Amino acid sequence: MIQISHLRGTALAALVIIGGIQGVHAQANSDNNLAMPAGSGPASAAAVASQPAMNDPLPSATPVAAAPATTALTPDEAKQSAAGNVAELQQMIHGNDLTELRTTYNGSYGASLLFYGKEMTYYVTLFQQKTFWRVIKTQDAGRAEAIYNDFGRRSVQLAEVEIRRTKLEAQKAYTERLIALSQDRANRLQADLNIAHEQQTLVSSRQKQIGDEAAALQKQKEQAQAQLRAAQHEVAELQRQNDAGLPRTTR
Repeated sequence: MIQISHLRGTALAALVIIGGIQGVHAQANSDNNLAMPAGSGPASAAAVASQPAMNDPLPSATPVAAAPATTALTPDEAKQSAAGNVAELQQMIHGNDLTELRTTYNGSYGASLLFYGKEMTYYVTLFQQKTFWRVIKTQDAGRAEAIYNDFGRRSVQLAEVEIRRTKLEAQKAYTERLIALSQDRANRLQADLNIAHEQQTLVSSRQKQIGDEAAALQKQKEQAQAQLRAAQHEVAELQRQNDAGLPRTTR
């Protein structure tokens, strides 16, 4: 029993080794047949090569050009200096190819939407004192409108302080003008008042002088009247004495 088991074990091991060797050869032949072009090897290899593999990909169609992206303004575009677009637009602005579609002004700031019809390109600008600050170039009409609206709102925000300063400067100048007018009016009134005071002083002095003169004249008048009465009394007495002893005429 021990020998039979031993022989069976030895035979089984040999079969395993032989099967492994055959498997290696079969794998090598399969690899060679797949690597060999059709018609260049044996008929069996050609037949295998002529059959499509189940894992082969489907034939690709004719390449189609990718559509341009139409996403919103990217952070890079939002932060770009756009010096290149600025220079490009500055060169184009002097020609007749650009069409101004929209423009909004807020103080010294503003936004414009320009269209270059030859290339169906939009230029959206943010400017200050008619100098380009930001320029975005795009062929997407919707995106151009969105950026223009954003630049317009931004120009409103940027101009708020400037407009407030302009109003305050105007109010300050207006107030200073009112102050100057009021001061001039006050100066005129003060001048008139000074003249009135001076005139009042002169009038008072003259009134006092005239009053004093009138008082002196009144005293002189009273003295003269007293003298007149005394003189009249003396005349009457002298007349009576002179007529003493003379007959009186009767009527």
